[in-house]
Amino acid sequence: MQATASPRLASYALLTAAGALAALVLGRPAIAALVVPFALAAAAGIASARDPGVLVGTSVSREHMLEGETLTLDVRLRAQRPVAWLEVLPVLPAALAASEPALPVVLALDDAAERTIAVEVTARAWGAYRVGQLLVRAAGPLGVVVREGAHPADGGVRVLPARDRLRRLIAPARAQAASGSRRSPDRGEGLEFADLRPFAPGDRVRRVNWRATARRGAPVVTDRHPERNADVVLFLDTFAEARRGHEGTLVRAVRAADSLASAHLGQRDRVGLVSFGGVTHWLLPGSGTARAERITDALLRSEIVFSYVLRNVKVLPPRSLPPHALVIAITPLLDDRTAAALADLRARGHDLVVVEVSPAPFLPPARGEAGALGRRLWELRRAALRARFTALGVPVVTWNGEEPLAAAVEEVMAWRRLARRRLRA
Repeated sequence: MQATASPRLASYALLTAAGALAALVLGRPAIAALVVPFALAAAAGIASARDPGVLVGTSVSREHMLEGETLTLDVRLRAQRPVAWLEVLPVLPAALAASEPALPVVLALDDAAERTIAVEVTARAWGAYRVGQLLVRAAGPLGVVVREGAHPADGGVRVLPARDRLRRLIAPARAQAASGSRRSPDRGEGLEFADLRPFAPGDRVRRVNWRATARRGAPVVTDRHPERNADVVLFLDTFAEARRGHEGTLVRAVRAADSLASAHLGQRDRVGLVSFGGVTHWLLPGSGTARAERITDALLRSEIVFSYVLRNVKVLPPRSLPPHALVIAITPLLDDRTAAALADLRARGHDLVVVEVSPAPFLPPARGEAGALGRRLWELRRAALRARFTALGVPVVTWNGEEPLAAAVEEVMAWRRLARRRLRA
């Protein structure tokens, strides 16, 4: 620990110097006698100041947690010499907040005695953080010399996004050939009844419906809907965001993407991820627990990277966007490059859904008539962009991050039902 002069030492020195100067100028030695105790205190404090040899260690009660949950940061302290005044301040990232005890913590340590401080830390936003950094300050005798030291962060914690419960999911226009949990409109081997039809050469005997056969007097077989899975690609826009404090459109977009990925993987769908922005990353569609871990890790590394590069979907490998995949774009629609890329995806024939993470809650209030007019023009431009996607047959739903994500999913499903009715009419 590095020794530094405390404000008390500076005050003692100033009083001593002022008293000595006054005694010399006024010719009154008694004035110098008044400041002798301050000089003796400063000299004694400097002479007796020794490094207490404070040893620090930290540990966390858990390494994985969800937003809003609390962990315990245990700070272990031990001193080689007694310390009458020791100040300990854990340094936490902005997204982690200490609830108790009040910081900084001031305590005394006996010789070779170990003390443990339990600090309750609450996660306010998702991410991967380093924890355990401490600032330690020990005051020597009489408080004239202070020793300060820093303990580096030696632990890590991953805060996972809070997941919304989704009872229903967006169905793709076409299912894949692999087995899954979705009812396919095709007919074949499955569990859900589709129709009865006359027996045809090549039909298996086990598909014969004997009751219907007995009633009709001719062999009748049962057709069923097979259970298939789907390919789902989550398209995360990382070009731009609106932000206020630790909350922003990217934070909410990652929450939505994590909830959708978890729900679709639970339905045995193959899920992929495309992070489209200044730096583009992708994960090929896959299923299982390992895929869920990889998607979560990729989402925790999501960040806004400023760039002037004119990117398009041609930079993505073909396997990252398989044919007949359902592409769910989660974007604030703040960058024209994202809108152009999504229009290109639709032109290529992909089944596209746009979930617009509204930036409105993070905008500053409009000032004056000019500010209100500018806000109105901005809203009209965004409405025109939504109408452009609607004309392409792409449902666009606005989600503010505060309402349940299930409401946005239901809105997409209602839009698709209405679109099918119009086609049939």
